[in-house]
Amino acid sequence: MRRQKLPIGIQTLREIREGGYYYVDKTAFAHRLATTGKYYFLSRPRRFGKSLFLDTLAELFAGNEPLFRGLFVHDKWDWSRKYPVIRLSFGGGRLHDGRGQDEHIHALLDDNAQRLGVEIAPPPRDTHLRFKQLIERAVERHGQRAVVLVDEYDKPILDNLYRPQLIGHRFAAHAAFRVA
Repeated sequence: MRRQKLPIGIQTLREIREGGYYYVDKTAFAHRLATTGKYYFLSRPRRFGKSLFLDTLAELFAGNEPLFRGLFVHDKWDWSRKYPVIRLSFGGGRLHDGRGQDEHIHALLDDNAQRLGVEIAPPPRDTHLRFKQLIERAVERHGQRAVVLVDEYDKPILDNLYRPQLIGHRFAAHAAFRVA
C-alpha cells in the first residue's frame, strides 16, 4: 500500500489531486451547496480549509472533470456546463487605505477579465461598476450564470484593526460594500 503525502499548506485541488496528496473528499458538500442555494457565506476558523474549498468550487464550476474522477460528485455533475468563475482574494499584501484597496480590486478585476476573455472599462473607473461589468460580460460571453468566489474578505479589516481612523471611517464601509 502506497502512503500518500499530507497536503500541508497546499490550497489548490489541482495540486493535491495531481500531486498524489491525501484528500478528504468534500465534494458531497460542494454538490449540495451548488444545487440547493444561491448565496452562501462560509465562516470557519483560520487554517480550516476555506481557501481549498473555494478552489474546489471553482474547479467544479469551471468543469475540470479530470480532477473529480473517483470523488463523490463525479457522476452527479453535468460536465458539459462550464460556468465563468470570478475569484477575488484579499489575502495578498497589506491594504492600508481605500486607495490601495481600490488598486487591489482593479488588479483582481483585470486578472479575472483576462482569464475569462472579456473586456471591462479600465481604471480609474469606479470598482463597483467594473465588477458589475465583469459579471455581465462573463455571462454574455460564456452563456451561463457567473460564479463569484471571495476569499480572505476580512483581511483588509484585520490588517487595520488598530487604525481606528480607517476602520471607523471610509475603509471599513468600503471593504464591507465591496464584498457584499
